[in-house]
Amino acid sequence: MFQTRAYTTALLSSVRDWRSLPDDVAAAVQVRMDRQRIVREGVRTFALVVEESVLRYRIGGSETMGDQLRHLRSLATLPGVSLGVIPHAVDRTALRPVESFWIYDEAQVGVELVSAFLTITQPREISLYAQTFGMLSDQAVYGADARALIASALDSLG
Repeated sequence: MFQTRAYTTALLSSVRDWRSLPDDVAAAVQVRMDRQRIVREGVRTFALVVEESVLRYRIGGSETMGDQLRHLRSLATLPGVSLGVIPHAVDRTALRPVESFWIYDEAQVGVELVSAFLTITQPREISLYAQTFGMLSDQAVYGADARALIASALDSLG
């Protein structure tokens, strides 16, 4: 939902090549781009938390990553989007880094693993992910502080 076309293409191409999958990257990217319209429609609310290290990975090279960071910074200003960044300096003893996951209201959680994408629908398990998201959210910075971390990552691209 929050990726540029070039960033998504780089990610999916890497997965395709690493796992020797059929080349359906263009179609998969288009589906993801089409889905993004709901972010700007203003009907839903999105809360996104990323670790600062994610801002500094060079996915697709410096230009692609720079565009991705500018895109995130822009999305963070939308009224229906809350973007938090967990700084490197935060003590993560209580909650180590976890896999990527998406909570869709209270109905399901999507979890991205190396070999598969899981869909969690059991209320007890959804509750665990909601609790984890709350803990991650508490460790994040928002607003100007989050944008400053994005700007720092942009500056590091050179």
